[in-house]
Amino acid sequence: MASGTSRDVLGSGLRVLGRAIREQPRIFAVAVAGSVLFGLMVIASAYVVGGVVGKVVVPAVARGSVAGGVLALAAAALFGISVLRVVGIFGRRLGAGYMQYRLQAAYRRRVTRRYLDLPLAWHHRNATGTLLSNANSDVEAAWYPIAPLPFAVGTLVMLVGAVVSLFLTDWALALVGLAVFPALFALNVVYSRRMAPRQARAQRLRAEVSGIAHESFDGALVVKTMGREAQETDRFAARAGELRDALISVGKLRGVFDPMLETLPSLGTLAVLVVGAVRLRQGAIDVTELVSVAFLFTVLAFPVRAIGWVLAELPRSVAGWDRVRRVLDATGEMPYGEATLDPATPTPATLAFRDVHFGYEPAEAHLPGAEVLGAVSFTVPAGKTVALVGPTGAGKSTIASLAVRLVDPGTGTVTLDGVDVRDLTAASLAANVALVAQVPFVFDDTVRANIALDRPGVGDEEVWAALRLAEADGFVAALPDGLDTMVGERGTSLSGGQRQRLTLARALAGRPRLLVLDDATSAVDPRVEAAILAGLRTPADGGAPASILVVAYRRATIALADEVIYVEHGRVLARGTHTDLLATVPGYADLVTAYEQAEQEREQPRPYDEVTPLTSGLEVEVDR
Repeated sequence: MASGTSRDVLGSGLRVLGRAIREQPRIFAVAVAGSVLFGLMVIASAYVVGGVVGKVVVPAVARGSVAGGVLALAAAALFGISVLRVVGIFGRRLGAGYMQYRLQAAYRRRVTRRYLDLPLAWHHRNATGTLLSNANSDVEAAWYPIAPLPFAVGTLVMLVGAVVSLFLTDWALALVGLAVFPALFALNVVYSRRMAPRQARAQRLRAEVSGIAHESFDGALVVKTMGREAQETDRFAARAGELRDALISVGKLRGVFDPMLETLPSLGTLAVLVVGAVRLRQGAIDVTELVSVAFLFTVLAFPVRAIGWVLAELPRSVAGWDRVRRVLDATGEMPYGEATLDPATPTPATLAFRDVHFGYEPAEAHLPGAEVLGAVSFTVPAGKTVALVGPTGAGKSTIASLAVRLVDPGTGTVTLDGVDVRDLTAASLAANVALVAQVPFVFDDTVRANIALDRPGVGDEEVWAALRLAEADGFVAALPDGLDTMVGERGTSLSGGQRQRLTLARALAGRPRLLVLDDATSAVDPRVEAAILAGLRTPADGGAPASILVVAYRRATIALADEVIYVEHGRVLARGTHTDLLATVPGYADLVTAYEQAEQEREQPRPYDEVTPLTSGLEVEVDR
């Protein structure tokens, strides 16, 4: 990465800072104005202190007395300068902090928005831990130098003013300043270049550590049941150790350069005193000027460090920005069209696949992709139920994803009521189509929030109606707080069948015209599943039935479909009723029979298939 090299880090870092300034110009101007005010007051304080020493203290010592009026005037001057310095510090810090946090918040939103715009194929190639790091620590790192940036800009103004004042005071003392200030800049540049690769590696390792931790926590069930706790701990410890070593390397470099950056201004002050003493003896300057210049070098030591802070954080900023930009510049989003489907009276939709081909992108860009679907064509007529049946890996879930436009076909079309789904607006597609996925996802929130999702027009009445359709109203009513019951992260307080019925109710609450069920009731008792599908075909509340595309395995589910599409190796091999396919397609008959046998074996009573009471008086279902 070009910006990660020592040669380019300074230029890349300055470009990142330039972007920040362009995005928040007014706040930056306020912060810089405060910093400039502070810098000018620092210079003014040096000359006021010099004047007090030369014009008040020295004469007072010589006379043995102090004039009260002169002393009061000196105190007032110092107090006024101090007040203005406080105002400058307040403006600088408030502006810098506000600017930094606004940028971080804005880019967290942009990264998250970009995640949602990018297709699933892109997400499949990127680890969840890395994506979390991009939206959190990488965004923070990118804008970390913003805090000291206004201070550094104000310091530059202050340095220019200091050099000018030094030349106005004495050319010899000005030469000392011209020697010290460039040395400070050069040292900071060397420091930033050496720091760049270390910060880039540390930022990358932060993401990897986050990724391993996320995998371990997310797969806690597998880790514990397979006895892999020690191995996962070792894997995490190894990468955490690498991050520790990388951060120690960063700390060592800082340990070498920080004392040097501290020492240079002190050496400058010493040089000023030596040269100033000579110039004082020569009569070129007086005590007031010598004290002013010496004090100026002393108070400049801290502000000059602000430039070092910015330069020191540039490598980390560049590393974070490169990782954030990789997300923002990622291609492959699926743009939506302008067409809408808003019939006056909601009716079931017609879904049609026409010669659809599809292949997932490979994880590595240089590898060829494999075709998943080839020449798939079928129709789900309005108000009908069509079952997709096929062996594992046949492409059923891919067809379901295409139907709701989670992915787009390589060639061919997927239409809804004759309109290509790529031409529909996002709102229209979401209002007309709903997917209930294979693995149910439940938010760590209340039952009501999980079903309503803050959608307009979805109140408690609609929530309960959806729960009844999903055969979930009974167990929800028995929960301790009903709709207000917190279900836990990923619905951990619910059984597998309960989670599936909640996600089904979530889809139904929006009254979709097309419902796509990707093996969405596999954890539900067959009798409950049959009741759900029957309710969807003929809603009890008199509403219009939805068209249903269901990925099915159970014979009872398949038998309820108006038509069965048999898929194998990404191609439609046969279609017809369940009875017809059983009689005419040996592969279909063998598959359904195998499914049925497996289901019967799974449902055989076993000693541990007992209902276990919970403290709340509810029951844990076997399907959990």
